[in-house]
Amino acid sequence: MTKPVVEYPEGPPPNDLVVEDIVVGDGPEAQAGDIVDVHYVGVEYDSGEEFDSSWSRGESIRFPLRGLIKGWQDGIPGMRVGGRRQLTIPPELGYGPAGAGHQLSGRALVFVIDLLGVRTPDDAEE
Repeated sequence: MTKPVVEYPEGPPPNDLVVEDIVVGDGPEAQAGDIVDVHYVGVEYDSGEEFDSSWSRGESIRFPLRGLIKGWQDGIPGMRVGGRRQLTIPPELGYGPAGAGHQLSGRALVFVIDLLGVRTPDDAEE
């Protein structure tokens, strides 16, 4: 896959997590406690400005779902390896309300995530 272009959303940001599959994968399915290997692009909902991208760093990133923002914890499970999913995340499921101490606090976010691999925590210990 190549780096996605995030479709700029219209209208006010959603109050709830919006999960949209762009490509449905056919590999193993991510579960809530898994370790995921992903490529992603993140943009601010209001400006469409990219604030983070594994593509820009030239490599995917692997991390446990439970260590991520709530929007990822809720939005990635059920996704299959080989898939591409867009998550539109309200501030409460991202970096919290304005003034919460993160540069993205109070902002709705849009991520396009490619799921490259999935492992259970047990697999990771081997």
